[in-house]
Amino acid sequence: MAQFNITLTEEHLHGLFSSNGRDQAVAKLMEEIFNQVLLAQSKEQIGADPYERTDERTAYNEPIG
Repeated sequence: MAQFNITLTEEHLHGLFSSNGRDQAVAKLMEEIFNQVLLAQSKEQIGADPYERTDERTAYNEPIG
């Protein structure tokens, strides 16, 4: 499994805890962390960033129609 680096700025954290109640702030913080982990896992599995076209990419969406 890959190592994940999650970036949360001090301003982001301060905004979470000052504008929301404590429970909501923790929920939003966990949501942010989980979203970054899922994005990192998808990048690792697919071999590219979202919408990035590379030779190493292993998945793509077929056009509908």
